[in-house]
Amino acid sequence: MNPRDRIPEKKRIVVKVGSSSLTHAETGGLDYTKLDVLVRELCNIHNQDKEVILVSSGAISVGRRVLGVDRSEERIAVKQACAAVGQARLMMTYQKLFSEYNHTAAQILMTKNTIIDDLNRFNAKNTFQELLTLGAIPIVNENDTIATYEIEFGDNDSLSAIVASLVGADLLVLLSDIDGLYTDDPRQNPDAKFIPYVERLDDGIMHMGKETTGSSVGTGGMNTKLQAAKIATCSGADMIIANAADMRVLHRIMDGREVGTMFAAHEDEGFDLLSFVENMNQ
Repeated sequence: MNPRDRIPEKKRIVVKVGSSSLTHAETGGLDYTKLDVLVRELCNIHNQDKEVILVSSGAISVGRRVLGVDRSEERIAVKQACAAVGQARLMMTYQKLFSEYNHTAAQILMTKNTIIDDLNRFNAKNTFQELLTLGAIPIVNENDTIATYEIEFGDNDSLSAIVASLVGADLLVLLSDIDGLYTDDPRQNPDAKFIPYVERLDDGIMHMGKETTGSSVGTGGMNTKLQAAKIATCSGADMIIANAADMRVLHRIMDGREVGTMFAAHEDEGFDLLSFVENMNQ
């Protein structure tokens, strides 16, 4: 059996999309065409009696654009201010787009403390479950407005995998600016070979991760995606990395087509999400 044949049967799907996939590279402004297609794809998946959670970056990038802050500005306070403005603008856009397709979007902002604190984790899980039961589509982002190094996830690849683990999702889709996993960085090595399917995350696969990202906007390189794959697959979810250049890739993925790199789920009862999160950024 082709492992992709089981994708159409998935019922709880987490989709992550990065900043570089939502904004224009030249200006940092939102790409409304891609946003509209993304929302339409998610609504169509939801209309198939599936539960959908979107993990969306973009708040800081959008805030920089609105406030006229240069991308080279790295002061924490400035980035937090940009996040405060940008998150509101981003959610306003999502709410409008989802409502056009008769769907309800809900905002959830998380920090590491959401997972590390037992009560916060319990409440977050219940909130997700209730929103999904009520038919809403949760939109998740890191709470960049208050996050500091000690409590931040650092990238939404990891956050999306943590969310998938928390809610018991059976599929995680990472939409990025690369087609999937290669034996080396294809931007620098033309001989890099594409890997369509990963049965198990052994040391050889993990070493293919790079600490860089091809975008000046995003924060997650292949290294963070492989870490996300470890979280997701150990938690019982298949994961797919695919290119977000065309957001319609989502329905191709859900149809079980050969798109992107698929990582097979291998649930590990000994996997401790709490310990994993506590050790992040250390």
